[in-house]
This record gives sequence, structure tokens and C-alpha cells, in this order.
Amino acid sequence: MKNIAFYIASRYLLAKKGSTAVTFITWLAVGAMTVAVAAMFVIISVFSGLENLNKDLISNLHADLTLKNATGKTIKDLSKVTEVLKANKEILSFSRVIEEKVYINFNGKGDIAYLRGVDSAYTKVNPINKDVFFGVYPSFKYSNEVLMENNLDNRLSIPIDSSNHYATIFMPKPGTGIINKEEDIYNKRDILVTGVFPGKDQLDNYIISPIELAEELLSLPKKSAYQIVIKLKNPENADMVKQNLLSSLGKTIQIKTKEEENAAFWKMINTEKMFIYLIFALVIFITTFNLAGAIIILQLDKKEQAKSLISLGLPLSHLRKIYFYTGILIVISGVITGLILGTALCYFQLYTEFFRANDVLPFPVKIVGQNYLIVACTASLFGVAISWFFSKISKDYITKN
Repeated sequence: MKNIAFYIASRYLLAKKGSTAVTFITWLAVGAMTVAVAAMFVIISVFSGLENLNKDLISNLHADLTLKNATGKTIKDLSKVTEVLKANKEILSFSRVIEEKVYINFNGKGDIAYLRGVDSAYTKVNPINKDVFFGVYPSFKYSNEVLMENNLDNRLSIPIDSSNHYATIFMPKPGTGIINKEEDIYNKRDILVTGVFPGKDQLDNYIISPIELAEELLSLPKKSAYQIVIKLKNPENADMVKQNLLSSLGKTIQIKTKEEENAAFWKMINTEKMFIYLIFALVIFITTFNLAGAIIILQLDKKEQAKSLISLGLPLSHLRKIYFYTGILIVISGVITGLILGTALCYFQLYTEFFRANDVLPFPVKIVGQNYLIVACTASLFGVAISWFFSKISKDYITKN
């Protein structure tokens, strides 16, 4: 009997209905479901692309793990920390970093910048040397050779790799007491810009220098570090490696993953994604009322046939299943065609970059299996609920004249 109910339901969907209006309403329900599913899939895929784009934008800003001192800026007992890091087999490489705000001046032009002092292993953690589009990455042979963010360099008009043109970095001196001369206010050092890199909105106003320059300007001892950035063999194991390191180094050390370093940023992205999902889930829910209309119209159109089936001994529960299966088939048809249409639109954007956020940036799209599951489950949930509710036809409705 269950197979008979499904067979009749499939015939109701595919065969010509008694009325052209019934046929139109049925396929209108399929079309509405298709459009809603396709729209939801495309929007979620765009947000997946934006998430991927944002990860690329901050890839030069934070490492897989960032280790800092829990109290104070300078990491204490650095030799012990480095020994623990070297012994951990999950760690691919690590680098010492000192970062402070400085003032930079060139030919009367000045600006506030961030000086990031790094050691020679920094490019193994963050391959920022690959982003240098003019000049070269500092050789670390001299401590005053630096890499500068492009916009900062343009504002100051500093020539690249010119031994006749040096900019000056000023670092305020800590301490108390009376200021008697200019040298009591700040440390300063002339720097040579060897290359420039794009900041990508995340490293604006940054200067990358050998860590020795930062140590000198801050009057720190050799082999100092404000933080240690860590590159893992498998970034997905970041939380596990973090716990292992904390158990070895104790509470004096603070370790954050890349996501934790950008907690506010990712919270904003995830909140926006959640709101978009809820909005389109509401759109699909409203769309399913076309499905309800199709089931009701079908019941009216097939009332005489329903009487005949009841007279032949078909249980009322199986008659209800006919309408329920009809609704399910409409939902399945809409979901499948919607996902196919949505996938086609995503691939169209990937290959043509037709839709653009601005003149140079096309809307990013990323097709992932999780999005198919989310959209299909959302549409199916509402579709099954509506089909079940409106298939509950009463026997009195069928038998009365």
C-alpha cells in the first residue's frame, strides 16, 4: 500500500491535472522552491568566499599560534620557551617578534607607524617575502634594512634601496626624570628601505625590520622577544598544540590561536553569516506556503478520485500519504533544481568574475559540501513540515456531498 501511495503521488505530480490552473500552481510551487534554494545557496557560497578572502587578508597578520608573556611585554626565560618549542614535533617553525609604535620621518614628512622587528626565521612562519612587489626583502646583514608597507612608503615618498636616502625612526624612551636634552626623549636610527609590500588593510603603516633594530630602539637586551609566532605542520591541531604548550610552560605564558587573536573580527563575520542564513531560511519558509496552496488545490481537483479510492478500501492514512508524498516530491524537485541552478551561478561567477564589489575585486565565491547540506536540510525541513500538516485531510470532507 505504501508503494501504491507513492506511485499515485508521482502520477499526480507528473501527469496532466484536471485543470490547467492546478498544473500551473503545482509547478509554480516547484519554481518558487527552486529560486529560493538557489538564492540561499549562492549567498551562503559568497559568504564562504568572503570568509576565505578574510583568512587570506589576515594571514600576514597572525600566525597559527602566538605566544606572549601573561604579565608584561617581554617574554621571560626565553631559553626555556625555545627549548620547549623545539621539542614539540607539531611545530614546523617559530620566530621571535618585537612590535611597537614608532614615528618615522623623511625629508620633513612624518607619520606614525608600527615597527615589527623579526628574526631571520620569520619568513618560515609568515612568507611575507613572497608579497614584496618592488625591491627585495631585507637581507638581515644590516639591522637598519627594512621592508615597508606600500601606502606608508608612498605617503613619505621614500626611494627604495637608495643608499643616499635614509628615513629616520624615533622611539620614545621609557623612564622618569628631568629632560635635559633631545636624546633623553627618544632613541632614533636611520633606516634604508629595501622593498615594499601591500598591506591589504591588515598591515597598514607597518615596517618589517630585523629584530636587532627593535632591540636597539627599545634598549632591550639581545635575544629578547615580545611574542613568538609559531607555524604548525597541521594548523587544524592548533588547539591541541596550545594545550600541550601551556601544560609545559605554565600559567606565566599566554598562547592564542589565529582565531582567538581575531576574536572580534570572526564574531562579526559569523554573526553576519548567521543573520543572512536566518533571513533566507525565512524566505524559504514563506516560499513553502506555495507548496501548501498546491496541496490544497490538488485535494480539491482530485476529490472525486479520492472518493473512489476510499470506496475501494484505501485507508484514510494512505490517502493522506498520497498528498504528503506529492508535497515531498515537489520539495525534492525544487531542492535538486535549485542546487543545480545555484551551483551553475557560482561557477559562472568563479570563471567570469562578472559580479564585482568594486573595480578590482570580484565577489568571492567558494563552493563547499557543507553549504549543500545546510541549504538542502533547511528547505527539506520546512517542506516536510508543510506537506505533513496540509496532507491531514478529513474523511468527512471526502465523503460529504
